[in-house]
Amino acid sequence: MSRVYNFSAGPAVLPEEVLREVADEMLDYKGTGMSVMEMSHRSAAFQQIIDEAEQDLRDLMNIPDNYKVLFLQGGASQQFAMIPMNLMKNKVADYIVTGQWAKKAYQEAQKYGKANKIASSEDATFSYIPDCSDLPISPDADYVYICENNTIYGTKFKELPNTKGKTLVADVSSCFLSEPVDVSKYGIIYGGVQKNIGPAGMVIVIIREDLITEDVLDGTPTMLTYKTHADAGSLYNTPNAYCIYVCGKVFKWLKKMGGLEEMKKRNEEKAKLLYDFLDQSKLFKGTVVQKDRSLMNVPFVTGDKDLDAKFVKEAAAAGLVNLKGHRSVGGMRASIYNAMPKAGVEALVAFMKKFEEENA
Repeated sequence: MSRVYNFSAGPAVLPEEVLREVADEMLDYKGTGMSVMEMSHRSAAFQQIIDEAEQDLRDLMNIPDNYKVLFLQGGASQQFAMIPMNLMKNKVADYIVTGQWAKKAYQEAQKYGKANKIASSEDATFSYIPDCSDLPISPDADYVYICENNTIYGTKFKELPNTKGKTLVADVSSCFLSEPVDVSKYGIIYGGVQKNIGPAGMVIVIIREDLITEDVLDGTPTMLTYKTHADAGSLYNTPNAYCIYVCGKVFKWLKKMGGLEEMKKRNEEKAKLLYDFLDQSKLFKGTVVQKDRSLMNVPFVTGDKDLDAKFVKEAAAAGLVNLKGHRSVGGMRASIYNAMPKAGVEALVAFMKKFEEENA
């Protein structure tokens, strides 16, 4: 069986080179005589793995020294609670709701204080990013929250909102490491790794040190306090050691590829191939306002549910898998993360052309 082109939104495609390396080390990691899967998280070998992973991520993103990098469990969804528990000192936060995950984060925050929805694109099925240049930011807001790239709806903030001096918190799960980013513009930038970085089961939180305090909401569990993990170097308890190891390999792969400037160039090239086809196609159409299109997640439809289903089925038979859209929106979605080769997108476009001719 040859490898397919996997357009899944997450868990998603990983670089083949990384998978081969991981396979080679499965039974014996660098002469330790054991797999990283079996290794103590307190061992010198693992300490080196986590230290290198953090340093490589810092290099890739130019993370300033006054930010901590935390490798945590619970996925991005656990951050929906952890953020208000740790940051809601005034019990007020402003949320910009541009998709399912931002909406879930906003709903979760309501349990801990006053969460204000200051902008939303729900009126048009989240198909655009609202103008965030002059929003009614609450004077006592502890932070302003966004989901920077919306996996389900295929939109992306091309400009960060004007938070009027308030701390910006961003979920970047599906655009993590897809392009250069100025970390200093955020108080917290975080993402689940299973889309663009590694295997499922971990979230990386990059947090400015002044936001890490003991002053958290009453009743916040020890495990949900940022300080617990920051003080212990992400080793307070047994972390997702194997996931950290694979993510570390991906960071090295990204460095070898030329870093985030190079990834951005490649990602723009791949996305252009697909969007250019969608823009001239008579059968398929993209669902997102042009200026807000994501480089990572490309939703599209034929306008006919049966035809959509036929397309997904025939594409899978042709080795183009996981193209079904999210159950909440239907249609199709191609996630074209860093590890998706250009050849995969070319194969998809060629298949779409053929399908269009046969089903015109």
